[in-house]
Amino acid sequence: MSKNFLKDKHFKVLIVEDEPILAMAMELKLKKMGLDVSGIATTPDNAMVHVQNHYPDMALIDINLNASKTGIDVANYIWKNFQIPIIFLTSYYNDNILKQAMEAEPYAYLLKPCRFEELKVTINTTLHKHQFFFKNRKLFEPLQQEFISLTQNIKYNRIEQQLYVDNTLFKLTKNEKKLFEILTQRPGSVMSFDSIFNFIWREDVYDLAKLRSLIYRLKTRLNVNLFENLYEEGYKIKCLKNDYEAV
Repeated sequence: MSKNFLKDKHFKVLIVEDEPILAMAMELKLKKMGLDVSGIATTPDNAMVHVQNHYPDMALIDINLNASKTGIDVANYIWKNFQIPIIFLTSYYNDNILKQAMEAEPYAYLLKPCRFEELKVTINTTLHKHQFFFKNRKLFEPLQQEFISLTQNIKYNRIEQQLYVDNTLFKLTKNEKKLFEILTQRPGSVMSFDSIFNFIWREDVYDLAKLRSLIYRLKTRLNVNLFENLYEEGYKIKCLKNDYEAV
């Protein structure tokens, strides 16, 4: 059974909601769970500034903020710059909005009004997953080495998350970028199958075949295998020895 993170630590949650009454009601629910509310932002710009100054552990974001920027814009900014987990809240649902929301990589998507227990379980699951895959805060520190040489003619830019073959940009899919991102955090070290899978797809059901298929397609496109499979352990990215020793 998953650990109940809400009982163990004081987590700070940012509420991004343009309707004050709904925001205050959400604040009461969070405090009842034992969570701290770092603040309530009623506009997209206020939310972005709050994150810069307070760095909350999570953000609950309403998609429709009645402004030029949407909650999706706010979530994209927060995730790309701070990798703080996002839970979307919305009063209505359609496939187009869901598709746009998923681009911000939220951990969950809840329809308002959400029940107390539903919200509690969702928050606990989100914190559990995020802490499991981002235990080491050093992952968020500036990278000491921008490029990693994988072969004599293939290199990866860890800051821009771009792959170059013979100094020409090689276009990666969204999931391929995630694969390189997690494996180049500690180049030369083994990352477990389930850690890689959940970092890329964030699904509850672990599917090794899906991960292997992603790597096989990438290997076919590149005409070289950049990933070493250590059976029963995981994958590690192959790179020139002097590069991963310098990271």
